[in-house]
Amino acid sequence: MNSPQTPWYRQAAAVIPRHMALKGVGTILFIGLFFGAYFYLLKSPAHPTTVMPLTGLDRLIAFEPRTMPLYASLWVYVSLPPALLATRRELYRYGLAMAGTCLIALIIFYFWPTAVPAANIDWTKYSGVNFLKNLDASGNAFPSLHVATAIFSGLWLHHLLRRFGGPPWILIVNGLWCSGIVYSTLATRQHVVVDVLGGLLLGVPSASLSLRYCGHPEEAERTRQPVT
Repeated sequence: MNSPQTPWYRQAAAVIPRHMALKGVGTILFIGLFFGAYFYLLKSPAHPTTVMPLTGLDRLIAFEPRTMPLYASLWVYVSLPPALLATRRELYRYGLAMAGTCLIALIIFYFWPTAVPAANIDWTKYSGVNFLKNLDASGNAFPSLHVATAIFSGLWLHHLLRRFGGPPWILIVNGLWCSGIVYSTLATRQHVVVDVLGGLLLGVPSASLSLRYCGHPEEAERTRQPVT
């Protein structure tokens, strides 16, 4: 067991190399399979597409192309929780829960294709956002899977940082990063508020259920190994 004096960041660094092959290969395979299904549904909807409604809050949130890097940072953010898992048991639990979250969204996309309303914006003036619009086409809108996976990862990361004894500031940074990604989905006009609420309703319960069994003393004890 780690001594109480072991810094949290050393504990975190110590678990990253564990099961590196499983983490790396698993993440690549998961992302590849997910995007294959996602873009198939995006390009070939099985049913007529519903345009999601705008709310008053949507009209208050200004278009902000500078949030594009924050939007793209999701792919770094979602890789952090699995990197910080130390046991195969938790890796499998995390992977299955994340896969289940994505599968629920994909099923909704299949039976109820949705898109955000067209915005009166010349996307060609904003290269980063224009690339995103050409790639993602603002479809598969509800629920926002960007939001669902961000909040899922954020809750897991909060749990792991607390397990390592992370100070309040790192927990705040995590919360701000997650909130920033959620905000960026609106500021880039990739989603509307209704989509974001759908993503929260999907991601929060999924993360909460999967974390239910991660606080057991025996699981935390196996995560902690002596740090030299």
